[in-house]
Amino acid sequence: MPAVLSGTATAGIGAAGIGIGLTGMFGSLPPIRLDWLVPLLGVQLRVDALGGFFMALTGAVAVAAGLYWIGYARHERYGAVPLLTLPLFVASLLTVPAAGSVTTFLLAWELMALTSLVLVLTDQQRSEVRSAALIYAVMTQLGFVSLLLGMVVLAAHAGDDFGGMGTLPDRVRHTVFVLTLIGFGSKAGLLPLHAWLPRAHPEAPSPVSALLSAAMVNLGVYGIIRVDLQLLGPGPRWWGLTLLIAGGASALYGVLQASVATDLKRLLAYSTTENIGLITLALGAAALMSGAGSRGAAAVAAAAALLHLLAHSAFKSLGFLSAGSVLAATGLRDLDRLGGLARRMPGTTALFGVAALGAAGLPLGAGFVSEWLLIQSLMHAGADHDVTITLVTPLAVGAVALTAGLGVAAMVKAFGIGFLARPRSGAAAAAREAPTTMLAGMTLAALACLVLAVAPGTVGPLLHRVLDTLPVSGPAPELGTYLRLPGLDASMSPALLAASLAAAVVVVLVGSRWRARQRPSTATVPLWACGADELSPRMQYTATSFAQPLQQVFDDVLHTDTAVEVTRQAPSSYYVERIAYRARVADVVEDRWYAPLLTGVAAAAQLVRRAHTGSVHLYLAYGAVGVLIAMLVAR
Repeated sequence: MPAVLSGTATAGIGAAGIGIGLTGMFGSLPPIRLDWLVPLLGVQLRVDALGGFFMALTGAVAVAAGLYWIGYARHERYGAVPLLTLPLFVASLLTVPAAGSVTTFLLAWELMALTSLVLVLTDQQRSEVRSAALIYAVMTQLGFVSLLLGMVVLAAHAGDDFGGMGTLPDRVRHTVFVLTLIGFGSKAGLLPLHAWLPRAHPEAPSPVSALLSAAMVNLGVYGIIRVDLQLLGPGPRWWGLTLLIAGGASALYGVLQASVATDLKRLLAYSTTENIGLITLALGAAALMSGAGSRGAAAVAAAAALLHLLAHSAFKSLGFLSAGSVLAATGLRDLDRLGGLARRMPGTTALFGVAALGAAGLPLGAGFVSEWLLIQSLMHAGADHDVTITLVTPLAVGAVALTAGLGVAAMVKAFGIGFLARPRSGAAAAAREAPTTMLAGMTLAALACLVLAVAPGTVGPLLHRVLDTLPVSGPAPELGTYLRLPGLDASMSPALLAASLAAAVVVVLVGSRWRARQRPSTATVPLWACGADELSPRMQYTATSFAQPLQQVFDDVLHTDTAVEVTRQAPSSYYVERIAYRARVADVVEDRWYAPLLTGVAAAAQLVRRAHTGSVHLYLAYGAVGVLIAMLVAR
């Protein structure tokens, strides 16, 4: 019963978020100010088209996750803390885009961080969970410090109310842009601030992972759009260039790590860095092309970013929920020990296939249309006279294309190795299908994937409402049966692609049945297996062997640590008893950047400890010196 109440409350709050968000986009909601809720500061709420878009998106993810949570929490038998915290976490997620002032925004942001940390610590008995939670806490608080500084500077010069901010001097705008980009980029998982994401997502409960990856990281993008593009924009050219470079680097690094990962949830976490990188790249391209006068291409790039936000939320929430079903049924996340789930968990397999198709960016996948729009905007920038655009857009096209290709490899590995072939462990062989409520939550996300893949025109009014509020807007793309891009010589119809594929499948099935009837009867013989009696799991690819060619090609980036251990059989050294292959793909950014930084922080902490002598008089002297310094700075 507690799981039912928690899941129902989460889904109900999510449904309310959808209703309020859509009303704020297409209707009008009066601003609300609650002075009594927070002493001295109050709470100010205002839902406009941009905030309503993110509220509706977050609410949709929460509905699917809440329904799924009912069956998942029953299986895991969680205590009262996560059951009570999950609805509060969803409420904080919805409050962030509804915040109408700087103080309300910061309060909601910190509440979101604290509740998500509690949920990451759900299984705190495991050392991996405690380590992941510690890194997440440090990264999110460092990001909050940068965000706090930027927002305080913004409020000091332009006012606290988002709806009535004044103009800012250029030096203040540049300072706020850099500080807030660091804070928002940390929450969005952009390189090199992504270190918490591949650690926290795998260790959190799978419905929480879905909310973290498909809802919370979106709010980092919301902050970039709201503050850096809307309130501060339009900005100078280097703003857009910074977003484009950060997005491209994040997309490439994330998909490289996903393509070689063997932990299913870690693979999906790195895929989040990849897709948020593509969204940021699209926003940077939109700002850059708008400043160069290519407003049509800028509008298409902005529409691609918003549409990919929708698609990523749909297929990534479905991916994490499906991975949670596999984890609940087998206790495994290691792809090298999975396999054979297609027969034992057919529903989960089909649903994860929908998520993998969307993440791969292939036709009839949820992510295909948005990536096509992004490519078209970059290819038709139409600013031949602008040297920066001429140099940057081909590189951006190459980054998107390489990301898409590696994304296909990562998702083929996840689906093919994890769900097809034969089971590689007893736990995978004994798997059973997920409960009805878990399948229902996944089905809702899968339906959203199918709608975005085949009929993206259904969300066209949502995108147009948001595009009208952005300084990079131009002629918006027409998302009907045909996707038409005003000012760009490009069009496409996902519905006709789907109809053509369905017709081709019918033709192939009918033809194969007809040929089967024409053939004479044949005898059944055993499959040739290189002289062996029957096929075994040892004869099929593992996730490690599948990714090995990519590890070699990109070894300069991945720095893979490999070793082969040969155990020889006595008394002769020519007889081999066992050969073990070990491969470890570390996060290079974490090892090269964060390890020295942590070492320096630890050394500084040791120096600070020397000042803690236990003397009350010395502590009072510290306080007096601090007050004098504060007075001098204020003066």
